[in-house]
Amino acid sequence: MTGSHETDFERIVRLAQAAGLAEVVTGTCYGTPALLVRGKSFVRMKEAGILVVMCALEEKEMLIELAPDLYFETDHYKGWPAMLVRLGVISDQELTQRLIAAWRQKAPKRLAASIAP
Repeated sequence: MTGSHETDFERIVRLAQAAGLAEVVTGTCYGTPALLVRGKSFVRMKEAGILVVMCALEEKEMLIELAPDLYFETDHYKGWPAMLVRLGVISDQELTQRLIAAWRQKAPKRLAASIAP
């Protein structure tokens, strides 16, 4: 967190807006706050301090191996293109990169092309 009274989800929304992710709306997924692009969830809160982020399986394996303090999975997410993020230890810059990558996974191709790599 940034030292303010900002909630975890408010932080996610702020970073997604700052990144210029198009057509993002807030909603729910499995009863928790989520960000959606054209009706598809790309990130959602799992519980306080833990975010579910969509990602390619190869990327997930690499990130979990390189930064297990930030990224992990439970048995429920094994083999699924999503990983868990510890919000209390990830920087805004790193989290923004994960949000952009997750948004690209779910956004239609033309829309995804609107954000420079």
